[in-house]
Amino acid sequence: MTAKNTIEEIKNYGHDIDFSDVFSKSFENYKRIALQAGIVFILFGMVVCSVVIGTFAAFWCASAITETMDNIKLENLSPIMVLLYILVVSLLSGLVTPISAGIMKMADQASANQEFSIATAFDYYRSVYFKELFVAPMLISIFTAGTFTLLQSVGISALGVFITYVIYFFTFLTIPLIIFGNLKAIDAIQGSCIIVSKQFLIILGLLIVAAILSFLGMIGFCIGIFFTLPFLYSTYYCIYDEIIGSGYKSELEDIGKPME
Repeated sequence: MTAKNTIEEIKNYGHDIDFSDVFSKSFENYKRIALQAGIVFILFGMVVCSVVIGTFAAFWCASAITETMDNIKLENLSPIMVLLYILVVSLLSGLVTPISAGIMKMADQASANQEFSIATAFDYYRSVYFKELFVAPMLISIFTAGTFTLLQSVGISALGVFITYVIYFFTFLTIPLIIFGNLKAIDAIQGSCIIVSKQFLIILGLLIVAAILSFLGMIGFCIGIFFTLPFLYSTYYCIYDEIIGSGYKSELEDIGKPME
């Protein structure tokens, strides 16, 4: 039975998920990946900061940055600039997602007591799944950014923020469905929405608790966030594993093997 068939059964009959069981598995899995995943987040954070700082240094002098940032508001941008903003956000989302997929691969290998390394987090940049991992978040980001921009333009940005979180909540299983379930981008997005809708409250509770524990790393000098954030990804993986099952993991996981 494939992941797609399992999703069809879930659509018709629903599924069961135990809060305490998933939470316990997530915590045990997290302890195995925390160090390596934390280092990955630190490295990624350094790259992002370098790019952002470099961009500002290239185009604005230090004295003009504050004034420029005050003027860069969506309501002040032209329609073309708004479209450009949505496109840039979507492209960045697509380029970053393979790292999230790599963290979940680390969680999967930790669950199976297999060896993994920091390099595992970057495997999907050279994987046959890269296209789907690039397309899926781009589609989600285009829709969410477009919705938020539209609602902000009519003065109800709070609703836009709420809708954005709702969309990301219903689609958070898209990545594991692509890399483990071997689904295409659209099918993975639809499958994630179906799975989440069948156990809305339990899954929401798990993610809220995981998010709270993950962001406890903000206490102090904030450096701890890099090592607590992997708990959220471990929870994503364990929810997928509990509902779909690791037995549905695609044999195409071997890097470079062509998709049939």
